[in-house]
Amino acid sequence: MFLKICLFFFILSQSLHLHAEERKLIINKLLEINNFTFDFEQRTGTKNEKGTCFVVFDNKLKCNYADKKQKEIIINNKTLVVIQKRYNKVYFYPITKSPFVKILNKNSLINLIRQSKVKIKDKIHLVYLDDKKKEITVFFSKKNYELIGWQIKDDLQNKIYFSLKIKNTNIEIDDGLFKIPSVN
Repeated sequence: MFLKICLFFFILSQSLHLHAEERKLIINKLLEINNFTFDFEQRTGTKNEKGTCFVVFDNKLKCNYADKKQKEIIINNKTLVVIQKRYNKVYFYPITKSPFVKILNKNSLINLIRQSKVKIKDKIHLVYLDDKKKEITVFFSKKNYELIGWQIKDDLQNKIYFSLKIKNTNIEIDDGLFKIPSVN
């Protein structure tokens, strides 16, 4: 019996050490990145969307969706804009209500990583509960510790899964790409 208890605690301590090492490797990888471009697939319920995005730490994102509406999303600091070029529609939202606050700010993302519960399966799952008890799960590759996606629930309790494949890191990206359109 004593041997079983010792074995249990040994395995538990090894698992905790492994998770701490995974976090450290992910954080070190993030610290090297100032910006990146990626292709994405977003699933909300039965709806699938694809496109390309640009991210600049801190708090800048532009996504071009490959859809009929010619949808774009731009985040620049505290503003989130959804543009439907085909219909000439522009919608403004405060980013404070979006989980992007935790993902697009490097320090916030690192804090999320430090405070998350780690699950290692086919990829590294970092599960975080925010102040409002909303769950954010951020996924990283087990092979190279790159960000590969996230999963959230929106205000309507829809599960949104966002997977990404990084194409380039630390390239020159024109700041004009993140220009918020003016309201007419």
